[in-house]
Amino acid sequence: MSIAGQVIRCKAAVAWEAGKPLFVKEIEVAPPQKNEVRVKIHFTSLCHTDVYFWEAKGQNPLFPRILGHEAGGVVESVGKGVIDVQPGDHVLPIFTGECKECPHCLSEASNMCDLLRINTERGGMLHDGHTRFSKDGKPIYHFLGTSTFSKYTVVHVGQVAKINPEAPLDKVCVLSCEMSTGFGATVNVAKPKKGGFVAVFGLGAAAEGARVCEASRIIAKKFGCTEFVNLKDHNKPVQEVGFLENSIPYTLLNFEHLIAEMTGGGVDCSIECTGSTQAMVSAFECVHDGWGVAVLVGVPSRDDSFKTHPIHFLNERTLRGTFFGNYKPRSDIPGVVEKYMKKELELDKFITHSVPLLDINKAFEYMLRGEGLRCMIRMDASGTTWINSTTLFYLPFTPYVE
Repeated sequence: MSIAGQVIRCKAAVAWEAGKPLFVKEIEVAPPQKNEVRVKIHFTSLCHTDVYFWEAKGQNPLFPRILGHEAGGVVESVGKGVIDVQPGDHVLPIFTGECKECPHCLSEASNMCDLLRINTERGGMLHDGHTRFSKDGKPIYHFLGTSTFSKYTVVHVGQVAKINPEAPLDKVCVLSCEMSTGFGATVNVAKPKKGGFVAVFGLGAAAEGARVCEASRIIAKKFGCTEFVNLKDHNKPVQEVGFLENSIPYTLLNFEHLIAEMTGGGVDCSIECTGSTQAMVSAFECVHDGWGVAVLVGVPSRDDSFKTHPIHFLNERTLRGTFFGNYKPRSDIPGVVEKYMKKELELDKFITHSVPLLDINKAFEYMLRGEGLRCMIRMDASGTTWINSTTLFYLPFTPYVE
């Protein structure tokens, strides 16, 4: 029996107030309207951005709300005007979008869609401003246009990437945000040459990009890296630190503390993914003069700023920013999924935990304690917690405290 066009009742993890445990409740999900898609979510994962807005620090709180924006699912039904996807298609909901009509979407140089650019304060759908979620007749707000902590969600068609149905959703769903952002920052923006020197500040996905580009020295935590520096081991700015290759076992290092610089004049490129302004300065100043490129990925606090001497620019260092790895969601992400299917890109090692939806608060605990990278949340309401002990053996995380 088809449920298209009808209200669906399903389980969702709802954040009712800032910083309080999420409650798994049965909610109502309305049918998709014009240019909207209703998706059955199979797997979703927890991102630092979800935690940031759950804590409601530094932005306007909006509750009750269904968080979540890294997920994989299957289209259940589509609204009027939707032709690019149909029921049964496997998709990744994306926190940003691609309308394919605005100047940014029509430009090969940009992925900053005018219509569907990230909006953290919008709690309803673009079509009418209303939410598609409710509980006992009371509205529940959307998050980033995705709200994947619900077994069913409604997303603008411009925010779903249709992917290979053979791709495992419990792996490729991390391409909805973190992996594509870091990986793309390296391969699309920094573009290290084969044999080049790369420094990564804070995100394993960027190091994976450096590995794929065949950089010869990758200063980061694991994932194909060759060496690292822990800022705690030195009493001077990281850009002035020299070190011996493989001088410290990388199993001892917290990835958030990884701020490094190579000898011999600096690295060819660096990627900063922490959002720390101190790390941003270090990332820029540690690249080689004449050709070095630093790429900023991490999102700073709203009132943050940093300064660096103009001489670094005059000495021909380049500072660039990137959003979602410069990927256009609908056009490019299916191709990134294919890289995983062809074993050109590793994803499994980034997933350190897995919990059922009923245990979603454990995912928040793991991240708050700094015990893992990505916790996969299975949208089935039962099951057991799974821990990737092999990965964790190499990734003993502790929280970063400034």
